[in-house]
Amino acid sequence: MTDMKIGIVGASGRMGGAVIRQVTETSGCVVAGASERLDSDTIGKDAGEISGCGVLGVEIVSDSATLFKEVDAVIEFSVPNATVEHSFLAAETGCIHIVGTTGLTEVDEDSLKEASERTTIVYAPNMSMGVNILFALTRQVSSILDKDFDIEVVEMHHLGKVDAPSGTALGLGRAAAAGRGTTLEKSGVLSREGITGVRERGAIGFATLRGGDVPGDHKVIFAADGERIELSHKAGSRQIFARGAVQAALWARSKNNGLYSMLDVLALN
Repeated sequence: MTDMKIGIVGASGRMGGAVIRQVTETSGCVVAGASERLDSDTIGKDAGEISGCGVLGVEIVSDSATLFKEVDAVIEFSVPNATVEHSFLAAETGCIHIVGTTGLTEVDEDSLKEASERTTIVYAPNMSMGVNILFALTRQVSSILDKDFDIEVVEMHHLGKVDAPSGTALGLGRAAAAGRGTTLEKSGVLSREGITGVRERGAIGFATLRGGDVPGDHKVIFAADGERIELSHKAGSRQIFARGAVQAALWARSKNNGLYSMLDVLALN
C-alpha cells in the first residue's frame, strides 16, 4: 500500500507543527499538503521548515478546498467554524477528516455527523491515547459507584486557551454521566460562585484553571464520606495529541463513511 498523503490545517500553529513533525516520524504516511489563514505570513513557505523538521517541498497555501482535493486525509486542530466548513469540503472530496478542534457546540457536532454520511471523520475532544483510556475508565468507575460518591472534574490549561471547561473536561463529564445513566445536560454544574447552597446529590461538578504553558491536566474525583478515588492524566507535550491524530488517520483509511471517535480507534467502545 502506498504511503497515506496527509494534509494539515493550521500548519504554522503549535499543533500544526506538532502534527507535521509526527507525520514525518511515522511510517506509512507523508506530509502532502498544508494550509493556513489567508492573512498568515507563512503562506508560500515550506511546511517542514516552519515546523522545524527541514525542507519537505510542501508549500503552505491559503486555499483549503485545494488541500482537501489533493490528499487522502486532513488533520485539523483549529476553530469550530472553520472545522465545520472543512468537514463539508471533506464530504465533497471524500477526504478523511481528523478533527481535534475543541469548543464545538452540539449544532457543530451535528454538522460533522451530517458530513460523515459522505466521508470518514474521526472527531475527539482529545486525541491523546492516554486521555481516551481515562474516558473509558471514568465511565466504568462511574457505573460501579452509587450517588454517595460526588463527581468533580478538574482541568488546567495554558493561559492562551480560549474555551472553558475544556473539551476534554466536558468529555470526561459526559463519560461520568453515561456511567450513571444520565446526561451532562441534566447533571452538569459547569461553574460555581457566590452562595451556592448544599451540593446537589448526583451532580457532576467542574473546576477550570488557567495559567502558564500547561498543555493539559485533567482529573476526575469520586468523593464520598471517608474515601476518595482520583483518576488523572497529565500531558507533558502537545506531541501526544499529534501522535493520536496520525494514528487515527492511518486507522480511518480502511473504514467506511461515518463519524468515529478515538475510542473507536483504540477499540475501547
